[in-house]
Amino acid sequence: MLTRREVMMAIGAGALLPRAALAQQTGKIPRIVFLSALGAPANAAREEAFRRGLKDLGWQEGKNIVVEYRYADVNPARLQALVTELSGLKLDVIVSTGPTTTTALKPAATVTPIVMGFDNDPVGAGLIASLAKPGGNITGLSGLSPELSGKQLELLKETIPSLFKVTVLGSSTASGNAQALSAVERAAAALRISVRFANMRNLDELGTAVREAAKTRTGAFLVLASPAGTNYRKELIERISKSRTPAMYYTSEFVDEGGLMTYGVNIADMFRRSAGFVDRILKGAKPG
Repeated sequence: MLTRREVMMAIGAGALLPRAALAQQTGKIPRIVFLSALGAPANAAREEAFRRGLKDLGWQEGKNIVVEYRYADVNPARLQALVTELSGLKLDVIVSTGPTTTTALKPAATVTPIVMGFDNDPVGAGLIASLAKPGGNITGLSGLSPELSGKQLELLKETIPSLFKVTVLGSSTASGNAQALSAVERAAAALRISVRFANMRNLDELGTAVREAAKTRTGAFLVLASPAGTNYRKELIERISKSRTPAMYYTSEFVDEGGLMTYGVNIADMFRRSAGFVDRILKGAKPG
């Protein structure tokens, strides 16, 4: 028989254990999926940051948590097939790597909590009610892309005072693209800059957009957030560099790989922080 003191000490010791350790002791190992509409290479830094975030919170893959990584390689049919597959699994959390992925996952959010590692404009896209109170089963972080796009053009103008023509590269099907383009157009009007939008929904369109812009003697490129831009980051940087045209990108990942300049959020750090959302949900917090 345990004395009252021994019982209280045991309860106290249990309360001090990290949730990750408690999950391991109870035998239930949380299962989460890291899902991306992009390919694995484009997610390397994001995955590393996410894993680091989990580790900092006491979660060790393969020991007290299971993380599966799935990629659609910018193939809409493949993404939908993955979403359908995940809908039939018993998962604790799904981590979404971008707006295209989150939009595809929205129907699954009725059953499984979704954590956005990154999204351009989740409120504008109708994924959540507000940044302060998401309200449903989707939560996470926003890159605030539309709000930053106008400032990106202003910085281009400060860098190149003679700038009067800019080609905006984006994807008409990407979440937040319309809002970001509107912000650029408003800033352009104030700065007396002519802007032209060019679609780059895939690698072929990306190449065509850069070539056509070079023919029109555009003064600079402003690259909006898009799945193709992120997935084909290296190819985009190479083609813009060959055109010898200055470019403003939306994340530091582009500059790390040779791009000229950027103004935006630290994507890798957002994925590190997204592990905190996963941790809180596994501890019982409601995404809404």
